[in-house]
Amino acid sequence: MSTHLSSRRTATFVAIALAALSIHARADEHGHAARVPLKPLYVQECGSCHVPYPPRMLPTDSWARLMKGLDRHFGTDASLDPADVQALSTWLANEGRRTTGGVPPPEDRISRTTWFGHEHGHIEPSTWRLPSVRTPSNCQACHSTADQGQFGERSLRMPAGLSIRQRAAWDD
Repeated sequence: MSTHLSSRRTATFVAIALAALSIHARADEHGHAARVPLKPLYVQECGSCHVPYPPRMLPTDSWARLMKGLDRHFGTDASLDPADVQALSTWLANEGRRTTGGVPPPEDRISRTTWFGHEHGHIEPSTWRLPSVRTPSNCQACHSTADQGQFGERSLRMPAGLSIRQRAAWDD
């Protein structure tokens, strides 16, 4: 009986260790989801107008809705060849964030996700209106490596035009 129990404990330990390794392999040093290499077609088509946002910034359902509405993509006609839409939709479905029945962000906007609000809630509304920023979706205004899918604090820079008050909020 003790041999059976020992084998069972060993199997359980191995299973937990493998699960931890797979989670670690998909996470960075802060526990964030690992970066997915950006598909060249995605960088070419989507990155020509805005930062090619990492797929895990939105739930897969949001990506699916965005891809179905490219003819009215946030006020712009971003229509693509049907084969490209299919290829990108499949990639985003595979690499987007999995959800378990959560509420999608309003308008499927990254800048309206709970995570974004948590990370950027200290930023004064006037900062978003600066000519160097213009909108919360202009990631490169503050994240110098956003175009590479990297948004870590090491690449942060203060956008041009911050007032003394805004700079103080920035440092908090």
